[in-house]
Amino acid sequence: MSATHIVTRTINLVLNGESRSVAADPRLLLIELIRDQLDAKGARVGCLTGDCGACSVLLDGEVRKACLVLAASIDGNDVRTIEGLEHIGALQRAFVSHNAFQCGFCTSGMLVVAADLLARNPSPTRDEICHAISGNLCRCTAYEPIVEAIHSAAHNEGVKP
Repeated sequence: MSATHIVTRTINLVLNGESRSVAADPRLLLIELIRDQLDAKGARVGCLTGDCGACSVLLDGEVRKACLVLAASIDGNDVRTIEGLEHIGALQRAFVSHNAFQCGFCTSGMLVVAADLLARNPSPTRDEICHAISGNLCRCTAYEPIVEAIHSAAHNEGVKP
């Protein structure tokens, strides 16, 4: 019986504005790398199939599902999780005031997507909000409070990520 040998690769990235370097199994998913090895717990592990959006992050400024990205492919890239988003206080307050979460599992992914939407379109329509969050699942709220919260934050406080 032989011992299993795991090959690691040094992966360099900028995580939430901080340069990081980590030796990791290149077969790891980005969500596993950032949560388990880099201790950024805000992005959630949900379905691991790209369906739920709980693991949504910004990868070089674009929303990506971290469960669909191999760690080895992000060498040299910029990754932002919910912990690294600036100026989302108005969005967070809107989520609270509109009861846009119940269990909270989807909230970090929803906030990442909402912050990205508002950075690109500071005054989205409800249809544009629905389209933006369509890749993120919420089993508790029926989406209306989430749409209301994003709409309210955009139109009342000019949220910028």
